[in-house]
Amino acid sequence: MKKFYTKRNGLLGALVIAGLTIAITNLPEDNTSEIKDALIQKEQINTPTNEEIMELNSYYKSTATILKQLSIKGRASKTGYTRAEFGQRWADVDHNGCDTRNDILQRDLKNITYKTQTQNCVVLSGTFTDPYNGKIQTFNRQNAQNTPIDHVVALSDAWQKGAQQLPFSEREKLANDPLNLVVTNQKDNSQKGDSDAASWLPPNKKYRCKYVATQIAVKYKYGLWVTPAEYDALQRVLKTCPKN
Repeated sequence: MKKFYTKRNGLLGALVIAGLTIAITNLPEDNTSEIKDALIQKEQINTPTNEEIMELNSYYKSTATILKQLSIKGRASKTGYTRAEFGQRWADVDHNGCDTRNDILQRDLKNITYKTQTQNCVVLSGTFTDPYNGKIQTFNRQNAQNTPIDHVVALSDAWQKGAQQLPFSEREKLANDPLNLVVTNQKDNSQKGDSDAASWLPPNKKYRCKYVATQIAVKYKYGLWVTPAEYDALQRVLKTCPKN
């Protein structure tokens, strides 16, 4: 029996290597064994990677177990919140020469065309299956406002649940973290606003398990909390999700 430690949370629990049940679908398949080995061998982790976070979900057999690691508190004041508190909008935090928006468009779109002389960085057009409504959508840079990049955990929500206490550099990482970003449509993005799971869930019910699993993973990664109503809503959705 191996044990997994993190500096922030201390001993989370013992991980049983045999008989694990995968709780999250779409886990990376190409380097899964490497990720597992890294998790087993590491005794100290400062900031878990996105792959490690999602692997933790599977190691704990159920995202509900990760949910139980989150603190439950009331929503803090929104005082002081501005988008600028999370850094430059769509910064190039990974220093690959492309801003985060174009990185996410490249990740989520198919049939992509690029602006010339941008080294395949600036996306002009493409298609994608919108996770929030399940429909096939078209992205065109000329009408980019119709295809927003959504923060799955809204930045305002994050601010009111612990992010205001994070260093600026961590808030900037949160705002540009691919784990917390998804290409969607203007209507659902606007309806969601800064809602948590207690107030809004994607109309596409098939995506709700992935949606709440991502919210839980993001809040765990950045040490954010959930409200009692939010906790109950996340738990209700998880009860409908496959456990293998």
